[in-house]
Amino acid sequence: MKLTISPRTPNPRRVTMFIAEKGITGIEEVALDLMAGQHRDPAFLAKNPLGRVPVLELADGRVLTETRAICTYLEGLQPQPNLMGEGFEERAFIEMADRRVELHLFSAAANWVRHGHPALVALENPQFPDFATAQAGKLRETAQWLDQVLASQPYIAGERFTIADITAFCALEFARGLMKYRPGAEGLQNLQSYRDRIAERPSAQVK
Repeated sequence: MKLTISPRTPNPRRVTMFIAEKGITGIEEVALDLMAGQHRDPAFLAKNPLGRVPVLELADGRVLTETRAICTYLEGLQPQPNLMGEGFEERAFIEMADRRVELHLFSAAANWVRHGHPALVALENPQFPDFATAQAGKLRETAQWLDQVLASQPYIAGERFTIADITAFCALEFARGLMKYRPGAEGLQNLQSYRDRIAERPSAQVK
């Protein structure tokens, strides 16, 4: 298998972190330079017409795109350690937690960065600063809710580490790296402690 990623981008990092947690080996990584426009190369667009990373090429030539779809495939390929739920009930609750984080924290962080940081104008042109400000507010609203959740449980979906924690951590790190967002600086100590704890996992060292 071959995984096409772009360094320092949050969706590919979700997949590489998932792979590291799984202990899956033997996947070739190919890095694209998005700032140089390599995602618009015809050869890459033949694999993903939307020009987005990550992309997982299977041994039989088929191609998977979209982070969650790739992780679902990898979970089926190597079920343990389980990150997406054992049985339909746990899977449903973990998916709920992951989707909440993806839609309300991860997407807000991505839009804040893409529309609010001048270095990203090559990828998001035109940028809309007012939209970036609004998305920063949405991120902070979700962060306050997560801080309350983490006051009573150690992980986003409950008592164990799951894909929802990967999504949350990558969102926080993306906002942290380019927008200097620190939950603790805004009084969200539960979320800050959570982020710091996840950052100590070996999978978090994979960029």
